[in-house]
Amino acid sequence: MSAKLYGVGLGPGDPSLMTVRAVEVIAEAEVIAYHSARHGRSIARSIAARHIRADHIEERLVYPVTTETTDHPGGYRGAMEEFYAEAAARLAAHLDAGRTVAVLAEGDPLFYGSYMHMHKRLTGRYDTEVIPGVTSVSAAAARLGTPLVEAEEVLTILPGTLPEDELTARLAATDAAVVMKLGRTFPKVRRALAGAGRLDEARYVERATMDGERTARLADVAEDEVPYFSVAVLPSRIGARPPARERGEVVVVGTGPAGPLWLTPETRGALAAADDLVGYTTYLDRVPVRPGQERHGSDNRVESERAEFALDLARRGRRVAVVSGGDPGVFAMATAVLEVAAQPRYTDVPVRVLPGVTAANAAAARAGAPLGHDYATISLSDRLKPWEVIAERLRAAAAADLVLALYNPGSRSRTWQVGKARELLLEHRAPDTPVVLARDVGGSGERVRIVRLADLDPAEVDMRTVLLVGSSQTRAVRRGDGEEIVWTPRRYPEA
Repeated sequence: MSAKLYGVGLGPGDPSLMTVRAVEVIAEAEVIAYHSARHGRSIARSIAARHIRADHIEERLVYPVTTETTDHPGGYRGAMEEFYAEAAARLAAHLDAGRTVAVLAEGDPLFYGSYMHMHKRLTGRYDTEVIPGVTSVSAAAARLGTPLVEAEEVLTILPGTLPEDELTARLAATDAAVVMKLGRTFPKVRRALAGAGRLDEARYVERATMDGERTARLADVAEDEVPYFSVAVLPSRIGARPPARERGEVVVVGTGPAGPLWLTPETRGALAAADDLVGYTTYLDRVPVRPGQERHGSDNRVESERAEFALDLARRGRRVAVVSGGDPGVFAMATAVLEVAAQPRYTDVPVRVLPGVTAANAAAARAGAPLGHDYATISLSDRLKPWEVIAERLRAAAAADLVLALYNPGSRSRTWQVGKARELLLEHRAPDTPVVLARDVGGSGERVRIVRLADLDPAEVDMRTVLLVGSSQTRAVRRGDGEEIVWTPRRYPEA
């Protein structure tokens, strides 16, 4: 065999889970390399021990540090970089001498493995082959005996070394997850699971397929009992038995102005965890279908009835997500739900409101920064309040020189409000005041234009449009690439 570098995956620990190819490569190699801590013991070598012969040249690659405490002038990272460079040079010397080198790796060589540091330094110089191995993720799922992911579920694999708030956000947003590298990170990971509302689902697997293997509910594991070779698992939710609840809850969520790109991690988690989704059918269609989850769509004009239906479901122990567009607290479903929830028969039903990206914020971002200073948000719909009130508020906001975000400007049955609003605003604003017309921002029909207030055409406005009307300080500039941007300075001129 000519000189060649192999990264050999050995599986999660049980030697019988090594692949046939891994055994073949070890038998043919002249040099067997493996990483170890300073005590000299190597888990990788112990897995492959029965296949290592007396005539094999063994290269023990001993880590200089195993924690981030070191007196190396470059710190932990500097010490490790120096070690990897030195280890790669030792392997390169064997390859240059015509020897075949097999670097042993627990699990899979390119999955959180030490081998990858050799691979990146040597693969461009030498013929290289990677032998995949069974990962600890697959081993943990097998030992738990429960599906890890099904259908369109998303599996997220996280290192426990991430910051706690990042872990919490990602655990809340995903369907299934595995958290690696526990040990000292376990208390933080446990808090993150609790913060994501998923501690009861979490399972714990220690040393899967090795001696001392243990599985348990993660909530029952003592913090001082967790070794590095353990993982936290959030298995598939499909078919899982929901916990018995005397009372459920209602979570009002905002999907943002468009699709999945606008969802917050917290909202994703609430949508995934819900037993029932309740909402206007157009908004429900933005949410992926999940097996076992009930969807209750309705017309956009029955907000109170929809809220009452959701609260009744929660009283029966269901976890309900009421789906709204944009932010649920801005001209949307949160008010309707809270209004009904204030009735005596619903006061014991928990209700939470989760924020979403508003239509005004999305439109402003597309146009530049027109909401960079004080602004007012007004709905032009006179379905729930008289036009006289709207007109009075428009005059007051315009006289105060506030930027205006105008929601619900027009529809098939309301065609004159935009024209009236333009007339009122021109009493206080210059004709060339920038106006952003933003339609279907984030959607397939997105169209964002900047026009003068005097040129605002009501025929171009419908219910999917948001208008942003500048103040006296708002500026519109065409940049070198031809794109026109709008911003309102944060500094207001002194009188």
